[in-house]
Amino acid sequence: MKAPPIDVSPVPSPCVDVCRIDAVSGWCEGCYRTLDEIAAWSRLDDGAKRAVWLQLEQRCAARAEPAR
Repeated sequence: MKAPPIDVSPVPSPCVDVCRIDAVSGWCEGCYRTLDEIAAWSRLDDGAKRAVWLQLEQRCAARAEPAR
């Protein structure tokens, strides 16, 4: 998952229409957002949306790491 460029406005939703919340992580299995982030998305300003995108990249990378 790659964040949109910094100068893009409006910031697109990361939703990919796979809406299942993982019980362990609390993240959507499609976009890696939490329920709170999903619910707040339409009210966030572009800066806050970009901050969420950065977190999503980190979560996606963490999910891809093999279990230890």
